[in-house]
Amino acid sequence: MDPRWLLRAARWARHPPSARRVYLVLAVVALCLVLYAIDQLFGWPAWLTPNRGRF
Repeated sequence: MDPRWLLRAARWARHPPSARRVYLVLAVVALCLVLYAIDQLFGWPAWLTPNRGRF
């Protein structure tokens, strides 16, 4: 493991993030999971699929 990660973990342990930041991260993760679940249930819409270029 890189020593920088250990220093970052030690700093995080001494000064944990605020509750607001934790809720923000959890909300982003939940949104990603909801989008993934919708994709798995209904599939990917054709209008969101990019067209192939001239290559």
